[in-house]
Amino acid sequence: MTPGLDHFLTVGALLFCLGLIVALSKRNAIGVLMGIELMLNAVNVTLLAFHRFTESANPVAGQTFVVFVITVAAAEAAVALALAVSFYRNRETVDVDRINLLRS
Repeated sequence: MTPGLDHFLTVGALLFCLGLIVALSKRNAIGVLMGIELMLNAVNVTLLAFHRFTESANPVAGQTFVVFVITVAAAEAAVALALAVSFYRNRETVDVDRINLLRS
C-alpha cells in the first residue's frame, strides 16, 4: 500500500493542529515559537504533497513555495529568538504574559 494524497493531507492537518495547540497553550515564548514552526512545517508537508500528486504546467511551483516558506520560517525564528534573548536580558523571564515593554 502506497501512501496517497489523503494520507499526506491528514498528516499535515494533524501537525498543524498540534502546532496550533502548542502555540496557544504555552506561556513560554520559546514554546510559542516551536508551535509556529510546527504549523509552518505542516504547510510545507501539504505543499509538497500537492506538488507530488497533482499535475501542473509549472512542475517546480510546489518546491519553490516550500523554499520560500522555509526562508520565511528561518527569518522569523532568528528575529523572534533575538527578541526573546533581549527580553530575557532585560526582564529575566520569557513568560509571554509578562511582556509589556510596548505599553505606555
